[in-house]
Amino acid sequence: MTREEETARAQGSQGEEGLSVGSPPRFCETPVGVNEVARRVLNAAIEVHRHLGPGYLELVYQAALEIELGLRGVSFERQAAFRVEYKGQEVGAGRLDLLAERSVIVEIKAVEQLNEVHVAQALSYLKATGLPLALLINFKVPVLLRGVKRIARNQSLEPQDRTGETFHSRKGH
Repeated sequence: MTREEETARAQGSQGEEGLSVGSPPRFCETPVGVNEVARRVLNAAIEVHRHLGPGYLELVYQAALEIELGLRGVSFERQAAFRVEYKGQEVGAGRLDLLAERSVIVEIKAVEQLNEVHVAQALSYLKATGLPLALLINFKVPVLLRGVKRIARNQSLEPQDRTGETFHSRKGH
C-alpha cells in the first residue's frame, strides 16, 4: 500500500465507493453572494450588540436587528414560513426568525450557550428549505462573534428540483 493510500484509508476512504486522494469534490462551496449576505447580517448584528449588549429577550434583539438590516439596505422577511414534508407529503410548517435576501436563515438566540439542539434545528431548517446557509446568533455573550455559528448545508453538485413556492412570509424591508 502506498503512503497516499494509507493516508486516504486513515481519513476514512472506503475504496472505490469512498473518498480517494485526488478525487473531485462531491459538494460545492457556499455561493459568494450568500457569503456576502451573511457578512452583512453579521455586521448588522455586531452593531446591535454593541449598542444593546447582552441581557435582553430574543424579541428585543430581533426587532433591533430588523431596524439595523433596514438601515443597511438588507432585505429580509420576518417569521418566514416554510413547508415541512415527510416522505413527499406536507405535514406542517416551520418558521424562521429572519430570512435575509431570501438566501440566509438567521436564527436569533439569547441563551447561556448555543448547544447541539440549536445546531440541529438550523440543519433541519436548511434541509427543509433547500437554502445553503444559516446563522445562529446568540446575543447573550460578552463578545458577539463568540456567540455566532455558521451552519452550511452540504450541497451536492447535482442540481436539485426545488419546484413550487417554499416560503410564505411577512416582508420586513
